[in-house]
Amino acid sequence: MIETGPGPLTLEKLQAAVKNRNLDTVLVVFTDMQGRLQGKRVQGSHFVNEVQSGGTEACSYLLATDVEMNAAEGYELASWDKGYGNFVLRPDLTTLHVAPWHPFTAIVLCDLEWPDGSPVRPSPRQILQSQADVLAEEFNCRALAGTELEFQIFEEPYEKAWDARYASLTPANRYNIDYSIVGSGRIEALLHDIHRGASEAGVRIESLKGACNRGQYEINFRFDEVVAAADTHSLFRTAAKEVAARHQHALTFMAKYDEREGNSCHLHLNLRGFEGESPAVFAAEDGDPDAVDGRSPEFAAFVAGILATLPEFALLYAPNINSYKRFQAGTFAPTTLAWGVDNRTCALRVVGRGDSLRVENRVPGADTNVYLALAAMLAGGMYGMRNDLTLGEPLPGNAYAVDTIARIPTSLREARERFASSKVAELAFGADVVAHYVNAADVELRAFDLAVTDWERIRGFERL
Repeated sequence: MIETGPGPLTLEKLQAAVKNRNLDTVLVVFTDMQGRLQGKRVQGSHFVNEVQSGGTEACSYLLATDVEMNAAEGYELASWDKGYGNFVLRPDLTTLHVAPWHPFTAIVLCDLEWPDGSPVRPSPRQILQSQADVLAEEFNCRALAGTELEFQIFEEPYEKAWDARYASLTPANRYNIDYSIVGSGRIEALLHDIHRGASEAGVRIESLKGACNRGQYEINFRFDEVVAAADTHSLFRTAAKEVAARHQHALTFMAKYDEREGNSCHLHLNLRGFEGESPAVFAAEDGDPDAVDGRSPEFAAFVAGILATLPEFALLYAPNINSYKRFQAGTFAPTTLAWGVDNRTCALRVVGRGDSLRVENRVPGADTNVYLALAAMLAGGMYGMRNDLTLGEPLPGNAYAVDTIARIPTSLREARERFASSKVAELAFGADVVAHYVNAADVELRAFDLAVTDWERIRGFERL
């Protein structure tokens, strides 16, 4: 147990803990393209004396690999021709917390810089921060976000799951336990440790419940400033895996593990002002003649912008081949570019009233990189406000059954093409960022095209 006293882990508390030998390791990390924490285990005294102020370096290939950490061709940021040099991990001390799933350990998230101090623009946290900065400068407001994340838990540990090639695993629950107290109580020891460990690491959690698929759970995080919300979401994904491993269980954030419901990541977004009591931007002022059902014109334009850019930004919401298998009718994952008021069949669901009025994006799966997905929402919403886009009527019925509404892209290849040719994406993120993530899609598509799947063997080995 690290004795740091109440409240967050300040640098002063960290220094005292290191001096008193209550802490000897700091995980110095950043989130990579795949949404994973990468970094170093730094000796506590070295962090206090050097790294907290001067940063530490890591190989730039960490933003130029596939999910298996293979160095990939085609990136401007890092390559064999450039020798795979280093970038700098610059600790953001506001994210410093204990990491209670490891003894005597703290964790801190970092921004990435080049040795000359310039930002590494394709890094996910930088992309989101840039969009938040534009929102503040151009529209004089800030974004608050809350995320809902689903995952599936299995009885086998990760090593046995690997040896089984992740097939025929035993789910922690054998049936649908959506909202079931009895069902979730079966593995309360694990859920409690995940919840408590993440909370002690600074993750602001509202609730945890069972979900539809076997062994599936959903955790809801409290609203926070948009970058901070992404930080804690990213941190939770690592904490949950670490704690599950200690309990000899495995869990997955795959968008679609089996033929049943997939793992979603619903993103709630709200805009607030900076002045005084931080008035809501989305809720209409009393007497506003342009308001609709208490929703401001700014809200309508913002939601219209997210909806209009969904096809072009799909790559940032659904970055993997597996992501697109989640978009199936009747699974609570959207299939059409519809919006509705408290309508879970739509891509965008509007919920709340007054200060709590917000838009929920139901497109991302649990495999999404939350920094990129939230950046896409901000960029799309600002596009809508800049161009005074008109929001059509909400869909009151079953969006799965409507064939007159355009559909969400159905494959990574389609999403790649739309993102690559998007002028809106180039203006919002920059040509270098667009090229970086188009290449990431190309890397995945090439790998998949070369693979022979179990499905192909089963269908074709004997019967073709």
